[in-house]
Amino acid sequence: MAPADQTRKTVSWDSGKATSGDSSRAASGHIASRLLGWYDVHHRELPWRITPREHARGVRPDPYRIWLSEIMLQQTTVEAVKAYFRIFVEKWPDVGALAAASAEDVMKAWAGLGYYSRARNLKACADLVAARGGRFPDTETALRELPGIGAYTSAAITAIAFDRPAAVVDGNVERVISRLFSIATPLSEAKPEIRAHVERMVPGTRPGDFAQAMMDLGATICTPRRPRCMLCPLREDCSAVVSGDPEHFPVRLPKADKPQRHGAAFVAVRADGAILLRKRAEKGLLGGMTEVPTTGWTARIDGATTEAAAPFPGDWRYAGRIAHVFTHFALQLEVFHAHIKGDAPDGHFWSLAHEISGEALPTVMKKAIEAAIPGATKKPSLHSAKRPHD
Repeated sequence: MAPADQTRKTVSWDSGKATSGDSSRAASGHIASRLLGWYDVHHRELPWRITPREHARGVRPDPYRIWLSEIMLQQTTVEAVKAYFRIFVEKWPDVGALAAASAEDVMKAWAGLGYYSRARNLKACADLVAARGGRFPDTETALRELPGIGAYTSAAITAIAFDRPAAVVDGNVERVISRLFSIATPLSEAKPEIRAHVERMVPGTRPGDFAQAMMDLGATICTPRRPRCMLCPLREDCSAVVSGDPEHFPVRLPKADKPQRHGAAFVAVRADGAILLRKRAEKGLLGGMTEVPTTGWTARIDGATTEAAAPFPGDWRYAGRIAHVFTHFALQLEVFHAHIKGDAPDGHFWSLAHEISGEALPTVMKKAIEAAIPGATKKPSLHSAKRPHD
């Protein structure tokens, strides 16, 4: 957290600029006031967040921690992020430390969190911010010039880290607003309308707490299924509660079926338990991550699925099938297992058994290895871990 006496810039904000009358501004202010009162009592305790009480005492968020958490939270749940966030801030407590880390170490720490382009952008952003003196810019426009920061993330950092008014709209906020105003337009088309409502509601004071209050309301009360409307501080203003069907909102179009892709993975093991790995290309799906050899599947085409496609000779034996779902397609891999002698082929390397859990392996590759060698990717206990002799 930044010290309480940190010098901060402030800006004026015309909270009514997106509305047409004083009554609308007053209603929006009333909603914001009640939501902040609810948040003061019912806020979530999160490792990157300062509490309303701390905020009232003058404690200010650390922009580095807010940025890091927001990048991690993109398309990932809060519960999944907590452990990764703690690991990152222990290893790299500030943006300078993260910039000084190797890209490989960052990818290893990120492994399992998914959407790996985020990790590459995270490192690129840290490098750029550190090169510019180690301070994050405090406006949406300047933040959006940094790698990996788009419209939502720039608004979230601006509001939460710098307490500047900004319309922060994530999935939780979309659900709250869709229900509050019974927006019948499908969500994919309603985003500008939702954003306009949020812009009208953002208060001139405590905009960061307001943004987090909206998120917390959607995460804990205005949930996708079985919302707890009787506990909602905005129930008196919610038109979906009046209609009696809040779960109808937000309106969504039917999802298209994901294409199914197929391929094969080859888990080669040395006599000492080392596993043969290689690094994927820096760009593209799972870019820069580590993998076992696989066939040439992509999001658009299938790869070969038999042991005949193995990258080198071996006593390949079928070890089973694994499935994994990506954002835009589903994948099935036939897994083959062999014991190999000799040096690693060009472009490959041997990872010792006690090092596998620390490699930058995406979840799909961990599944493939586990199909061939159950338990191989699990972190060894302090008592069972074996180390090579000096």
